[in-house]
Amino acid sequence: MKRAIIMVIDSMGIGAMPDHAEFNDVAECNTLKNVCHFNHGLNVPNMGKMGLGNIQEFEGISPVENPVGQYGTLQEKSKGKDTTTGHWEIAGLVSERPFATFPNGFPSELIDKFIEETNCGGILANIPASGTAIIEELNDEHHRTKFPIIYTSADSVYQIAVDTDLIPLETLYEWCRIARRLLDEGDYHVSRVIARPYKIIDGKPTRIGKDRRDYSVEPTGRTLLDEVKETGGEVVAIGKIEDIFSKAGITHAIHTGSNKEGLELTLKAVKGELDLDSIRYESVNEFTPNKSIIFTNLVDTDMLFGHRNNPEGYGKAIEEIDEYVGKIVPELKEDDLLIITADHGCDPTVPGTDHTREYVPVLYYSKNIEPKDLGLTLGFDSIADYIRNWLK
Repeated sequence: MKRAIIMVIDSMGIGAMPDHAEFNDVAECNTLKNVCHFNHGLNVPNMGKMGLGNIQEFEGISPVENPVGQYGTLQEKSKGKDTTTGHWEIAGLVSERPFATFPNGFPSELIDKFIEETNCGGILANIPASGTAIIEELNDEHHRTKFPIIYTSADSVYQIAVDTDLIPLETLYEWCRIARRLLDEGDYHVSRVIARPYKIIDGKPTRIGKDRRDYSVEPTGRTLLDEVKETGGEVVAIGKIEDIFSKAGITHAIHTGSNKEGLELTLKAVKGELDLDSIRYESVNEFTPNKSIIFTNLVDTDMLFGHRNNPEGYGKAIEEIDEYVGKIVPELKEDDLLIITADHGCDPTVPGTDHTREYVPVLYYSKNIEPKDLGLTLGFDSIADYIRNWLK
């Protein structure tokens, strides 16, 4: 059985795209290059062997004379710099219509409907904000009123934060589902509603990553995942992949609380040690697949370090991923294809805390692959084409 393993290093962009100014980004944004420079180089020998350092000059990631993989740069076709747009395009779906953003907060009619249908009594904030900052700023008022904290960013997101020792987690999820429905019914074209649960830990409001959930708009068309599922294949979603695709085209799914957990699960999946029966959708009968996609999102680079302007942590996260790449590669079978890429940028070294409109790297590896410099390719959807040909 042929398998494709896709590992998305969330936000590991490699340079400003030509239209970066339209997205309010500076020409200097280059997430990987700037993280490497800040840390005086990174120790990533496994991705280095595949050709990561051959794509462009990254401090501490030297080009290799005989790379073992195919490597290149991808330019996004879709108009966006968000997780949903990037992942959809990786899976073959180019977004013609950009998702809406709300630099002045959400319209009052939407907020009023949300308050009415959730019976939450009121809301706090309704402004673009850094999640960690707004939660810390409004925590006391949240505890006094029990109102949810609603905020957005430069990305197309409707985020709802609550202390789950005050408001039950399931209530937060239900409020998110209501928000998703209202946004869809009103054709606001918002990419994601994000549940942002937190708790007070050591006296400080702390977000709980493992309980985060993303309620994405449903894909606007068919993806490679749909094709694989409909033709007898399995699609194993690790991390927030299930949420990004609103479960479309997926047969098995498991959420993760950290990159390390996602990497461990990916390694288990590659080795055939993941308990697939326990994570199979109820709507999917037990079957013997004829092909497989293992699709992993590694979010810590973006969520914990990119948005928080922490290039040191970002660098360590990349090194941790590379360590696991070194464990995964020896477990690959003859009919396995490994793809390592990203979905956008989030440069922690430039002003601001939002995503950045960047090119992304792509690495392809299989045991019998012909090493090649793929240069610059237009479209993240070239990955879907590559996988489609591989699985034939």
